[in-house]
Amino acid sequence: MKFTLDKQTKYAVLKLDEENLNSLIAPNLKSEFVFLRNEGVQNLIFDLTDVKYVDSSGLSAILTANRLWKDYGSFVLTGGHHPSVKKLIEISRLETILSIVPTVSESIDYIMMEDIERTLRNEK
Repeated sequence: MKFTLDKQTKYAVLKLDEENLNSLIAPNLKSEFVFLRNEGVQNLIFDLTDVKYVDSSGLSAILTANRLWKDYGSFVLTGGHHPSVKKLIEISRLETILSIVPTVSESIDYIMMEDIERTLRNEK
């Protein structure tokens, strides 16, 4: 599995450098998500810019990441612009479950706002 990881103080961006997110990639991706969560990455942006196809295994990996970061930080899906990826997200109604933001830059802004909101909630 080819990917790039950009770790910052408040977030990490995992960009999948593959065209297919399928049953060959999904198990390794799930392992990477678990590793990042256990390593203490509080907010994760998962960038699908290069991905042209996602199957049910890939969908399962994405949902696993969402579950791992629920009640811990933020998980944001970005870059899913390819028509087949967009269609799968629509058909599976993932936009009702996931935080989906168009670009990495906007995702970073989204995470920063979420972080501020969490801080304010905890101060009350």
